[in-house]
Amino acid sequence: MIVVGGEALIDLVATESVAPPALPDRASRLGGGPYNVAIALARLGSPVSMLSRISTDDFGEALVHGLRESGVDTGLLQRGPEPTTLAVASPGPDGSARYSFSVQGTADRLVVDPGPLPPQVSAVSLGTLSMVLEPGASAYESLLRRESARGVFVALDPNVRAELIDDADAYRARFERWLPHLGLLKVSEEDACWLAAGAEPVAEAVQRWAGMGPSAVVLTRGADGLSVVRPDGTRFDVECQRSAVVDTIGAGDTVQAALLHWLHHNDALGHSAVRAMPAAAWREALAYAATAAALTCSRPGAQPPTADELPSPTLEAGALHSAHGPSASRA
Repeated sequence: MIVVGGEALIDLVATESVAPPALPDRASRLGGGPYNVAIALARLGSPVSMLSRISTDDFGEALVHGLRESGVDTGLLQRGPEPTTLAVASPGPDGSARYSFSVQGTADRLVVDPGPLPPQVSAVSLGTLSMVLEPGASAYESLLRRESARGVFVALDPNVRAELIDDADAYRARFERWLPHLGLLKVSEEDACWLAAGAEPVAEAVQRWAGMGPSAVVLTRGADGLSVVRPDGTRFDVECQRSAVVDTIGAGDTVQAALLHWLHHNDALGHSAVRAMPAAAWREALAYAATAAALTCSRPGAQPPTADELPSPTLEAGALHSAHGPSASRA
């Protein structure tokens, strides 16, 4: 079982392009980075449970229905009367989205640490607003440290929303304190640039983070593809999969889910297995995630693909233990 912890919210997405001061019509879509990851994992066929606090308002009821409809276990959900977080998403000309948030007193930020997770949990995925907004951020950090200490594979996608971070330097320091507890760090090039704060090139920052604890760091580079950097500094790259981009909402979340699903499907969801993965296996995993993300980008909102829309993630027997490929490069 993979547990995804973090916010579930409503994206208010513009359905038309208008010139200011006119206001566009907006559609309400189920969203939130962790919510999207959970939905994507379920659609791909991984056993997944969502840990969050979700409102009992109409938006919250729709969010819970969406989880159950996709096959996400809701046994770890907490409910409350507080309002649902809202995110106003405005896609740009290239399909990328700009966000503003309504988060004051909302349900998801009041989540409490549930205590030790069930023994069948093999991995935890965290990230986005839930690792910023208190008091929930401290609850998730407590869970991160405790579950990692008992051998659970922890994956983090910071998915930085800088406008909600009051003290950037404090957050950057906190982020680096998480690294020794991670199995997988997935970070976008844009987020890596913000986290590095200009103190070092992104490639050097990613390599440094890879040496601070994670079994692997995956860097998403938009149209330039995906890369993985291992603790020894070796780096493997794949190109992105081309598609007609409607918008990029949920693309990074789909990458996170697809990587975790691929690892789970191939019995590699653990520190030693991830550290030992050879070049060929990593390229298969990254290509699988890139294909899944391209499908998400080809339709409006966060609509991750199902398993039957993707090639099989199954590797040939022994492929995870083959020798490293000759084309490994230094990051």
